[in-house]
Amino acid sequence: MKVSSKGEYALRALITLGKNENSVTSIKEISNQTLVPIQYLEQILLLLKSHGYVKSKRGVYGGYLLKNHPKEIVIGEVIRDLEGPLAPMSCVSITAYEYCPLEDQGCLLKPLWALIREEVALILDRTTLHDILEGQLPVGRGEKD
Repeated sequence: MKVSSKGEYALRALITLGKNENSVTSIKEISNQTLVPIQYLEQILLLLKSHGYVKSKRGVYGGYLLKNHPKEIVIGEVIRDLEGPLAPMSCVSITAYEYCPLEDQGCLLKPLWALIREEVALILDRTTLHDILEGQLPVGRGEKD
């Protein structure tokens, strides 16, 4: 899995809106806080809006705000919506599986790719925007509490 600038910038925008949770934030202010150019940010915010993460308000005092509480925004869902599957290889993808001829020969890498997919999905699916805003990321399987 590789997170593109689109995914990174979308998360930055969500964080900015989460910090200003119940108020409308202008695109210029979001751009200033995220260091994302306004033209690119417009496209990203439209994507976030189409996926139901943000809503917009028109007018002189218009801008964007979160559609749901930060506890309801799961980072794994955001990444999948904007970037596609979390799997590092399509042969282990749950949502976009593609057959690989090496599977029939007992590919020794497939279990590794599957483990990576599972760990990434576990962490991202247990992380909400609220967790990020509070600096309380979930503990991974390999880490101790």
